[in-house]
Amino acid sequence: MWSVGRRRAAGASLLGLLLALLVLGGGAAKTGAGFVTCGSVLKLFNTQHRVRLHSHDIKYGSGSGQQSVTGVEASDDANSYWRIRGDSEGGCPRGSPVRCGQAVRLTHVLTGKNLHTHHFPSPLSNNQEVSAFGEDGEGDDLDLWMVRCSGQHWEREAAVRFQHMGTSVFLSVTGEQYGSPIRGQHEVHGMPSANTHNMWKAMEGIFIKPSVDPSASHDEL
Repeated sequence: MWSVGRRRAAGASLLGLLLALLVLGGGAAKTGAGFVTCGSVLKLFNTQHRVRLHSHDIKYGSGSGQQSVTGVEASDDANSYWRIRGDSEGGCPRGSPVRCGQAVRLTHVLTGKNLHTHHFPSPLSNNQEVSAFGEDGEGDDLDLWMVRCSGQHWEREAAVRFQHMGTSVFLSVTGEQYGSPIRGQHEVHGMPSANTHNMWKAMEGIFIKPSVDPSASHDEL
């Protein structure tokens, strides 16, 4: 069973306002190759199952009872936007390219909760449950994910993995789909092994222009 929380304003007008504020706060680019940077707002696309990482004000009816996280096929759903943040205040300066191996928080734009996992079984596949947790972007240490990629930085054209810092699982999709009230949405969960089910690519969004030279060394970032 699922419980439906208070509906939040999830229309295009609210999202447009959030993105407009993001642009006003610093230079941003909507298109073109480059790097994923701290402070950017984007959608994440699972390359194996062709769904976007999604959340909404609907709670799991089992396990933790926290806000559910799913995968959706639609490319225009406002509930699929996530903001890239650091592991702590100042840990991911606005506009700095995200490094391979860096710990980040992924904050759901419309509900303010962070991508989260913990030792609860997922509802459909019995893998590890992935939820959205916290208030106004603040949760706990189980909100941290390491970006696993090749090279020095997370490139927008490259597929990457997200490995949970606390439990070591990888953010994954394996194809299981929910029924009512979120019929057709895919289960998102944590898996212990790196494989094709946990590859993600940055898609639609607002990407803050790099504030430093992306070719700089790690120490210079």
